[in-house]
Amino acid sequence: MKKIIFFVVLVIVAAGYSQRATVLETVMARGMDARIGNNILTSMEDGLHVALCGAGGPMPAPNASGPCVAVVAGKQLYIVDAGTDGVRNLGRMGYPVGDIAAVFVTHFHSDHIDTLGEMATIRWAAGSNPSPLPAYGPTGIETVVDGFNMAYSHDFVHRHEHHGDLVAPLESAGLRAVPFSIPTGGALTRIFEANGLTVDAMGVDHLPVDPAVGYLFRYKGRSALITGDTDKSSVIETHAKGVDLLVHEALAPNLVMMMNAAAAKSGNAVMEKITFDILDYHASPKEAAETARDAGVGHLLYYHIVPPLVFPGQELLFLNGAEDIFPDYTVGQDGVSFSMPANSDEILKTRSGL
Repeated sequence: MKKIIFFVVLVIVAAGYSQRATVLETVMARGMDARIGNNILTSMEDGLHVALCGAGGPMPAPNASGPCVAVVAGKQLYIVDAGTDGVRNLGRMGYPVGDIAAVFVTHFHSDHIDTLGEMATIRWAAGSNPSPLPAYGPTGIETVVDGFNMAYSHDFVHRHEHHGDLVAPLESAGLRAVPFSIPTGGALTRIFEANGLTVDAMGVDHLPVDPAVGYLFRYKGRSALITGDTDKSSVIETHAKGVDLLVHEALAPNLVMMMNAAAAKSGNAVMEKITFDILDYHASPKEAAETARDAGVGHLLYYHIVPPLVFPGQELLFLNGAEDIFPDYTVGQDGVSFSMPANSDEILKTRSGL
């Protein structure tokens, strides 16, 4: 009897092995149907939604790509900054890159703009957009946009020649700069308004980097403020008063100084200099928590995490007591998302990561 059972099992295994290509083909076809048809925007209820397509800074990290924030107002998709791998994370998260309505740039550090060209190109080839991707930013965005458009100019021609107007119409290739002047005296300036969404810009303190701005999004009674890179700032606190979600950058001085000491010990003068210099133009987790507390925000989402959190328990060292200052917080990683239904007071964490 045992021999019969063994023989039957052997036959089944052999049959399965012989059909493995067919099985894999079926699974792949179903997976492709699901992936190509995946559009998270269609399942979102009306409201303001925020997700981190990049939670980190310039240092590589396993779950924190370069700074990138997705903001959805109703069904319209907007992006703040275009850090490394952010645009690919959008695809992994189900956001249709071809539907990006605009990108807002906080400042011109490389880690915030390095995939603008890729973002514009994927949007161009993946969507039916009548014009280039609008890139909003403080004065100087024109130079950035011109540079990316020049770098991708050969690509525009090649893709158009290969795919034609259906996929790659030349009139919608690349980026279009939308510059604005930073208001003085800590005021806001309205830079965008459409379909119930308003976006206001404010100057922030990231000296010697100038200009640098943060953005305040408002939609149907909900609000989110994204700081960009900044030291602790009274301007942020003023304009964050009562906002639902404060997306605030954070650098942990205690951890960075550990890196500084290690660099000095090993004789790495370059890293020693960098880790010393970056301390003076970023807010610490404690300072971000103080701003959130004093502004009375609904929830604090840390992003632009420096240094990367790669060891178990490192998050507590990163916070270094900030959790006691403002307990309603999330330490960001790629894929974290929040939904704020229209005209309500709910702040719902809808995803914890990729």
